[in-house]
Amino acid sequence: MSALTNDVSLVNKAKQKAQEIVAAYGEDERFQILSNNFEAAQQRLLTKEEALASIDEITERPEVYPLSQVANRQRQALNQENFDTKIFYQISDFQKNISDAYEMQDSSEQMNLIPLQAVQDLNVSIDSVWFATKVPMINQTNKLVIKLTNHSNEDRDGVRLSVNHDGQTRPLGLKNIKANSSTIDTANLNITTPGWNTADINIVDYPIVFDDNYKIAFEVKENIKVLNINQGMNNRYLDALFKGISFISADNQASSNVAYADLQSYELIILNDLVSVSSGLSSALDEYVVGGGNLLIFPGRNADLSSFNTFLSQINTNTLQPFEEKVEEVGRLNADEFIFKDVFERQFRNIKLPKVNGSFGLNQVQSRGEEVILSYRDGGSYIGKYSSGNGHIYLCSAPLNNETNDLVQNAEIFVPMIFKMAISSGTSKQISYTIGKNRTIEIDNEKSNTDIVYKVKGEQEFIPSQINAGTKVILNMGDNIVKSGIYDINLGETTVRKVAFNYNKLESELDYFNTRDLTEIYGEGINIFSNQLDSNFTQVIEEKDQGIAFWKWCIFIVLGFLAIEQILLRIKS
Repeated sequence: MSALTNDVSLVNKAKQKAQEIVAAYGEDERFQILSNNFEAAQQRLLTKEEALASIDEITERPEVYPLSQVANRQRQALNQENFDTKIFYQISDFQKNISDAYEMQDSSEQMNLIPLQAVQDLNVSIDSVWFATKVPMINQTNKLVIKLTNHSNEDRDGVRLSVNHDGQTRPLGLKNIKANSSTIDTANLNITTPGWNTADINIVDYPIVFDDNYKIAFEVKENIKVLNINQGMNNRYLDALFKGISFISADNQASSNVAYADLQSYELIILNDLVSVSSGLSSALDEYVVGGGNLLIFPGRNADLSSFNTFLSQINTNTLQPFEEKVEEVGRLNADEFIFKDVFERQFRNIKLPKVNGSFGLNQVQSRGEEVILSYRDGGSYIGKYSSGNGHIYLCSAPLNNETNDLVQNAEIFVPMIFKMAISSGTSKQISYTIGKNRTIEIDNEKSNTDIVYKVKGEQEFIPSQINAGTKVILNMGDNIVKSGIYDINLGETTVRKVAFNYNKLESELDYFNTRDLTEIYGEGINIFSNQLDSNFTQVIEEKDQGIAFWKWCIFIVLGFLAIEQILLRIKS
């Protein structure tokens, strides 16, 4: 309800009507004044004098709540005392996005709706922004996807779109959007700075501008960390290949001496021709994948099927049949799946695909949910993908050693495959949050002792509540974030993360219920004041309640606005 009516703020209009309502009642009545703040203090019942002061102190807030949730919040205050009569007043513009039906619980409850009519405006909003790949990479072209929505009944042409990143604003052209519809656009970000980056996506769309900006914050790593776990010698072809790729940092560990505690620091773990998998390693890898890691498995030619299949069953993939020596060629690449999507610009028939001299058959179990990435000419699976928790498992049906498999020598396939597998994890950090909706943020626990606390800094600094959860810390922002922007999460003097908060887009759709709509939704038993908005409500309420006497009253007044007045501007000529 942060729009205008006849160039007058609806928020100020609502406060005026609320004070007139309070003035209509006696000194013995008790009041609850509830706004979008939902502070604990608003659950306290007030005297008449306190209620008038409380209304006067209400400021605009960005939180958005459906009216049914507001009503439930009111009823929590009802439980404090027994009242003969409970009278509810809801003052709102009754936007359709937040006005949902609810029922009065008993005959002692009286509901009164006071709809304030806002000026209908044309509006285009930036609804959401995301990266096409889950993890943005340094010195790569990163595709940013932008969703724009026209909330008007008229087509909008020539909406100017731009993106600001690394101190530079780049125009993305003029966009045409059909009435009451959305469109998707893209922007290519060339990221050259590692660490935490931020970007602003902007449109030019007067007079409603609070939803014309969308902020994102994202981490860019200098390189991808890959761990090769070997049972024998390192794969020299694999080592040589990784040394020639600047954005990959590869380590080798023996399967008998794996540092389990460090596994989560790797984007991708490769099991290089293991013959068996110990129970300890099996459990550690299972936990790694569920937590968001990516695991690529090449079984050794002489694999102990009993041990290996126990491991594969634990991580919920298809299991191996005995190794069979025969020449097979990969005949199909799944270009619709994330790993190879948008990798190759030329026709697939010109791409050399891997060839093997032997492989394991697979015991296919439909419930394991395999998605084939590469397949043999006969349709059998060469590399399949499985999801587990927040991570992914990739199982190759052939060993990696060069005598059996030429995959490592096929850089055209292997390099983009490794890169995309490493960034396919489902635990990429969220690039934006919504004020009032996303109150908790989970971050990596980097504290060295329990006395140090995380602090959040924007225009002001505050200490969020924090719960240690193993390797993670859950920060609760509460109601401290009230303005869109980039906020630093600091540990001591170090910024460990940046987070972007945007305003809730529910208010972007400027569509309101009229009196007839409200009657149909809420029923005949509810009073709707639609013809007396220009009257003094003190007199209106006194006339409504004339001749009625109650021993004990409680009046609940809700200024049910989506209070972001300070960032919703009307531009006047």
